[in-house]
Amino acid sequence: MSSGPRPLRRGERHSGGRGASLERLLASVAHGDQRAFEKLYGEVAPRVHGVVRRVLRDPAQSEEVTQEVFTEVWRTATRYDGTRGSVAAWVTTMAHRRAVDRVRAAQAATDRDQRVAVREQTRAYDDVAEQVEIRLEQEQVRRAMSNLTDLQREAVTLAYYRGYTYREVAELLDVPLGTIKTRLRDGLIRLRDSLGVER
Repeated sequence: MSSGPRPLRRGERHSGGRGASLERLLASVAHGDQRAFEKLYGEVAPRVHGVVRRVLRDPAQSEEVTQEVFTEVWRTATRYDGTRGSVAAWVTTMAHRRAVDRVRAAQAATDRDQRVAVREQTRAYDDVAEQVEIRLEQEQVRRAMSNLTDLQREAVTLAYYRGYTYREVAELLDVPLGTIKTRLRDGLIRLRDSLGVER
């Protein structure tokens, strides 16, 4: 079998196709007969195109799907079973199925694009909201820290922002360990109250 027949333009006809049996033509197509294929095309292309056009509405897509249907007819002619219906019914069913598949594929692509757009929009919104929340919290903490004494602020900064132990804080500030513990406790209580954290 050759790689495939030349696609025909819509409206193109071949003489001698009208009176031939579609079943005989398809049987010849199954054996690779291009002339038989051209005659078959001339007989059923208008009907196929009409079916496809009713589903798709778009002229360019309808032409494309019609050509796909006849490519499939050429490839699968050997699978035709006359006991299951006429050649015309077989081909138009194939055309309807392909047209519906094209609609579903287009809808799936649209749905996928919409989901991506919504996800991107939501992510962008979440990122902005999170940044705003972080900045507001940082501003609140800064304001609360400004209400502490110098010793409390230094002790809290060293212990909770820089990770020093109480003993290391006491050594760095040259203050007795007991005083540091008291200042830290008092500073944290004041911070908690300033930030409105419930006890």
